[in-house]
Amino acid sequence: MTADTEAPPRSRSRILADLTPLRSSAHYRRLWFGNTISWVGQGMTSLAISLQVYDITGSSFSVGLVGLFSLVPLMVFGLYGGAIADTVDRRKLGLASATGSAVLSAGLAGAAFAGFAHVWFLYGIVALQSVCAALNAPARSSMIPRLLPPEQLAAANALGSITLTSGMLLGPMLGGLLVGFAGYQSAYTIDAVTFAASLYAMWRLPSMLPDRDRTAAKRASVLDGFRFLATRPNLRMTFFTDFCAMILAHPRALFPAVAVLWYGGDARTTGLLVAAPALGALLGGVFSGWLGRVHRHGLAILLAVGAWGAAIAVFGLTRQLWLGLVFLAVAGCADTVSMVFRNTMLQVAAPDEMRGRLQGVFIVVVAGGPRLGDFLAGTTADLASPGVAVVGGGVACVVAVGVLGVVRRGFARYDARDPEA
Repeated sequence: MTADTEAPPRSRSRILADLTPLRSSAHYRRLWFGNTISWVGQGMTSLAISLQVYDITGSSFSVGLVGLFSLVPLMVFGLYGGAIADTVDRRKLGLASATGSAVLSAGLAGAAFAGFAHVWFLYGIVALQSVCAALNAPARSSMIPRLLPPEQLAAANALGSITLTSGMLLGPMLGGLLVGFAGYQSAYTIDAVTFAASLYAMWRLPSMLPDRDRTAAKRASVLDGFRFLATRPNLRMTFFTDFCAMILAHPRALFPAVAVLWYGGDARTTGLLVAAPALGALLGGVFSGWLGRVHRHGLAILLAVGAWGAAIAVFGLTRQLWLGLVFLAVAGCADTVSMVFRNTMLQVAAPDEMRGRLQGVFIVVVAGGPRLGDFLAGTTADLASPGVAVVGGGVACVVAVGVLGVVRRGFARYDARDPEA
């Protein structure tokens, strides 16, 4: 913990997000503000690239390839990024990867100003951006337990969820407005500039070398991370429970069909369905003050994932749009609760020299799980119907997480005050 960290007293009646981490650590405060600003900029660029690819090709398939070029490097380099973060100074790794992202955004802006519009160039930039993100995220996440005391990590992760969902909601909205009024170069330029806040925050951090008591003799290995995870049942459960939600009950791929078949809507209806879980996740972060008073993190994760599955199942039974949006928002809020406690367990119950690699696995699960869920939901809908896919997936999620809770009873007893991996 750094010298500027001081834990002020916490209000027992807090409902809104606990801002204690922002007040107690100047380093964390700069890091959070810098990441929030840069995430909004990245959200702008993400939408702008999709719009530009469609503008060049007129092909939805080509736009879909943007996601593929982003996903593959993120999953591959996420694991290696975690291993690197357990070997080198995490501050320097964060600086280098954030600088790379800023340079790539500047390259997009320069190409747009020069009228250089080629799909292969945009695909290449997207892939390289994912590599930088895969290197940056484990380093950044593993820094936080060094900046804050353990009792503030749940609040810090709730604040981190606000960062993510703000980028998901505000970034694309601002990006669409900017592209419409001032062209692609405006969105790319602003994204490049917003990285200055993140870079400044990283620059002000102290050295963040990992604990080398166990890693001094050799470089950190990805396989060692998996071996460590194999001996830690509670940490494994954080990944298994997330798979229940993201693979079994992830109806995002069905939203275009659901918008038409259930609600008689169009693309605007699909947009509302996509935005509802993100809005619920944002509200879950904003009203997260109570999370810091929860110590049974394992039980909270089981209940949150069960709530996600139940909300998705009820959504599948609705045929009124407003009611469907409400249950999707409830699911998004439950996902925030699950994410906060899963991330906190990874930060608290794992030794410092393993945090980077476990965060790398976390990235792969978060990136890959929903894609597998999209495939499963789409396949089930084609074989049966969208209703069967959505309701059946939600019920399967509730049953699966219940079975996990019974099989691994120690997970529900996990107490953050006496963490056991």
